[in-house]
Amino acid sequence: MQNQTPVERTTPGRQRLVWQLLADAVASVTPPERPAVVLDCGGGSGSFAVPLAQAGALVTVVDVSVDALATLRRRAGEVGVADRVVPVQADVESLADAVAHGSFDLVLAHGILEAVDQVAPAFDAIAATVRPGGLLSVLVTNPVAGVLARALAGDVAAALRELRGLDTDFSRPGPPAVLALCRGAGLLIEQVHGIGVFAELVPGTALDAPGALEAVADLEAETAARPPFCDIASRVHILARRP
Repeated sequence: MQNQTPVERTTPGRQRLVWQLLADAVASVTPPERPAVVLDCGGGSGSFAVPLAQAGALVTVVDVSVDALATLRRRAGEVGVADRVVPVQADVESLADAVAHGSFDLVLAHGILEAVDQVAPAFDAIAATVRPGGLLSVLVTNPVAGVLARALAGDVAAALRELRGLDTDFSRPGPPAVLALCRGAGLLIEQVHGIGVFAELVPGTALDAPGALEAVADLEAETAARPPFCDIASRVHILARRP
């Protein structure tokens, strides 16, 4: 399961963009009479859940790892939001038994689809937790970026294998597959953004220059939804709404 971390020097702008997309999503689904109710599937130690709770949301985190949930409890307690974070030990396959169906304003599935054996049933279980009018936020690895990364690293043979795998390995839940799963679950696609278009391509030494981090962050923001740049991003963020 993916464990997100705060913005790092080596990935300028990438996390900032994800957080901005989430902030906008939370704002759009928060009813005026109550806090937003959020579900983080595979949320690990709370790298998304704790900041969302600090912003006022009520967050349920479902994860199979006892250790990760213990870290979540500690982190939530340290910043005074333990009463707004609910840890639940379960895997995605048993999600229907762990949380209420169709009850969440915003559901996060960030990196979890890469960690399950059966992608389609897991996705359907996750999507079923979104209330009518609510949003599903999916962050998924982009296999196309893997081909590019291998080639840029000089391993052309590996790049060729990765490329051929795009047409033969259907177990990998790339962006096209996730978009199809969203539509199959009755969700409407609202936004698709590339995350990490340039952040991992810029040499680390170049980030020492004054203003370089901010410039890369701006570059990420301006290319996230602009083809063909967004098509080579290391990850893709998909936001879909249940009608």
